[in-house]
Amino acid sequence: MRFYLDEDLSPKIAAALRRRKIDAISAHEAGKMQLTDREQLAHAAAEGRCLVTRNAIHFLALAREAIHRQQAHAGILLCSPRLSGAEIRTIASRLAKVAERYPRGQGPYDVFHL
Repeated sequence: MRFYLDEDLSPKIAAALRRRKIDAISAHEAGKMQLTDREQLAHAAAEGRCLVTRNAIHFLALAREAIHRQQAHAGILLCSPRLSGAEIRTIASRLAKVAERYPRGQGPYDVFHL
């Protein structure tokens, strides 16, 4: 599984995942911080990466829209709003478990809660 972390999450999470040999990059590292949510999802999809975000409301709407338009993405993982974007160890550990469970990635329209 390959991850793309939205700008609302610390790039340190992506670095922590890479130390665990998990392919991850953040919007910060990719220089994509000013993209709209729709553009973030399209970028992640083009890269074959599951988008990870704390922005559940907007990305759930985009997931529904993707199904309606039949525009596949590489999955969306929604972090609990109870987790701050800076809770690096907790989020990285949970993402590592997801990567272990889904080594080939999520389905083209899947949305999971972390």
